[in-house]
Amino acid sequence: MGKLKEAFQQITAGGSAGLVEVCVMHPLDVMKTRLQLGSQFYSGLGDVFKKTLAEEGVKGFYKGIIPPIIAETPKRATKFLTFEQYKHAFQSFHAIPEWTQISLAGAAAGVTEACVNTPFELVKVRLQSDRSKTHIRTSRDVAKEIFARRGVPGIYTALGATMYRNGTWNCIYFGLYHNVKPLLPTEPIQNLLSRMGVGFVAGTIASVANIPFDVVKSRIQAQPEGTTWKYLNTWQTVGLIYREEGAAALYRGIVPKVMRLGPGGAIMLIVFETVQDFLKKIMD
Repeated sequence: MGKLKEAFQQITAGGSAGLVEVCVMHPLDVMKTRLQLGSQFYSGLGDVFKKTLAEEGVKGFYKGIIPPIIAETPKRATKFLTFEQYKHAFQSFHAIPEWTQISLAGAAAGVTEACVNTPFELVKVRLQSDRSKTHIRTSRDVAKEIFARRGVPGIYTALGATMYRNGTWNCIYFGLYHNVKPLLPTEPIQNLLSRMGVGFVAGTIASVANIPFDVVKSRIQAQPEGTTWKYLNTWQTVGLIYREEGAAALYRGIVPKVMRLGPGGAIMLIVFETVQDFLKKIMD
């Protein structure tokens, strides 16, 4: 019963963290995705903002928000729940240093999380990359088209790239945060501000480290159905982008990504720990 209660707390807190984070930070995710699709449309972050606002209005910044909202509860629940389970599992390997155990648990949680959220990411990217103002597609339209053409494998397009992306991010994010957390001041206000700061730094470093995989994922997933695809898998896409556009293209969209996942990293951990502490108080 104790383990079930603990799992419920982690699932609820993780879902709450994800929902708050995506609602606050989604406009930056839209701009990041559009920048990553290529320089032929936008020259930079400011250009994305101006064109999106002028051509689509404020609604344009919230394109594709339904899939992540629907996905965030299971996605973040998976992230935090499996992180705790993997962390306990790695603790049995006494020869592995504790900081490595935490980082490995984060990486494993990221890979597991990718299996849950890849279909939602695919639909989100297809919607975000659609610049049409006359024919507005819904999440259901996109999902039905993918499933009709390619079935279940189709909805897991770019699963490998998503695993690399999430595994790298969670490895650094959890590894850094949980190894620094014991060193933070205990005074409540200072502790809160310090945790927010560490969450921000961890989210920023993780975002810089994993953005090449994020670019690759976006390129693969944004390819329309019924066309000949240029990008086929993770490493083929890395090589192709590097040869055709240079190394800098693998870091396209880094500014909005860091602007989103730096603060987003702080928001997620603070909401998660606050909700989890609240649930422990009322349930214990």
